[in-house]
Amino acid sequence: MNKKIVGAVALSLFFQVSAFAQMGGFGGPQGGGSVPDADKTADVNYVGDGKTYHTLDIYIPKQAKESYPVVIHTYGSAWSMNNMKGSADLSTICAAYAKAGYAVVTPNHRSAEDGKYPAQLHDIKAVVRFVRGNAAKYKFDTSFIAVSGFSSGGHLSSLTATTCGLKEGKSGSVTVDLVGDLGEFTSFSSCVDGAVLWSPPTDIYTMNPISMGGSGTMEGAFIGVERQGNEDKWKVASSPYYASDDDPPIIMFHGTSDQVVNIEQSQELYDSLKKHNVVTEFVKVSGGQHGGDKMNSTENLNKAVEFLNKAREAKAAAAVTTPPVTGDSTTTPPASGDSTTTPPASGDSTTTPPATGDSTTTPPATGDSTTTPPATGDSTTTPPATGDSSTTTPPATGDSTDALPAMRSVVSGSTTYKVFSLNGTLVMKSSTLDLSRLNPGVYYVVATRAGARQVFRIAKP
Repeated sequence: MNKKIVGAVALSLFFQVSAFAQMGGFGGPQGGGSVPDADKTADVNYVGDGKTYHTLDIYIPKQAKESYPVVIHTYGSAWSMNNMKGSADLSTICAAYAKAGYAVVTPNHRSAEDGKYPAQLHDIKAVVRFVRGNAAKYKFDTSFIAVSGFSSGGHLSSLTATTCGLKEGKSGSVTVDLVGDLGEFTSFSSCVDGAVLWSPPTDIYTMNPISMGGSGTMEGAFIGVERQGNEDKWKVASSPYYASDDDPPIIMFHGTSDQVVNIEQSQELYDSLKKHNVVTEFVKVSGGQHGGDKMNSTENLNKAVEFLNKAREAKAAAAVTTPPVTGDSTTTPPASGDSTTTPPASGDSTTTPPATGDSTTTPPATGDSTTTPPATGDSTTTPPATGDSSTTTPPATGDSTDALPAMRSVVSGSTTYKVFSLNGTLVMKSSTLDLSRLNPGVYYVVATRAGARQVFRIAKP
């Protein structure tokens, strides 16, 4: 075929995809607009590489406060656009968040042409770390960071929320890195405390295919291969398979008349989350399509804000700790998201088991190297507060690899151990507490079994 003809066909396809993404296709009618009553900082590069697709905008409410909880909202584009942060539901969804007192961050991310999955997930997780690393500069309250997204942006947000603490995702012979190493804040957590998903594809393996024309699909362009014969590659990019007990609260809005992303996509994630007792809601919008006024109604925007507010309140209520004794000024509180730990008094060398029903379990003191994890069936384990379903600590380098929960054999009633350093870094997550993997030091251990949690402190000589 003549090169000019090939070029013309390619250019035509590009414009078709762009129009499809921006004017009511997979990306839906998002529009531009602005975020009223918020001060905007534009085009901040969150990786430091000078790339447009690694920039974000920040909207800080004009109402003066010491700090603001954060919502990161990602645009929809069928993963086909890398510079649509200026069309990320600014005058609707983002405006509602800002009006409610949330700082709003709208990032760009790499398109399918710039990089294949998991590149886009790495981008959003780098944004989360950027927020934590710049808390003082932008007055971010990092005790609560949520993700939000429309369409493919909702897909990336769902993955960000459900893969906390997992360094790798596995299905069959396929393994993908879920964290990445973008930006200067790689020591910070990429976990989040809540998620709002608008018309999201969640399991791209089961969703209705979105054609690019010819035999190709948007999903195939995103993954790098088409569906047939590549089930595992598609499943490691799908959030229902990652659902687990410690996922943060997640709410989904989906139109019953959505002809682009079938409503069963939200249903599938909702069902997976419910199986793990995650705090979740599914709002089926009667007559709602893929974006538009019915989806972005005042009622739905208020529900989204209310859901985030409740998640914040639940986390704050669960994070009650006993103040240190007089003179103990060096006690380090547990990591954000660890809702049941009470720091011990410095020098306390005698560990007293909690009374049955005691909801303020005191962990053993620093230096206690003989502490053992709670036995299976320990009746003194304190369950987390209602709504406290998130662990907001960073996965450390070398964090033990977890396969997708739905794709691995899990022994009923088994205990999961998460080991944190005193600064809140997750250094180990496993079904066994292997102290040989730890460097010398003092750690918090969170042992979870059947939704119940006990926290204690150990010292590795």
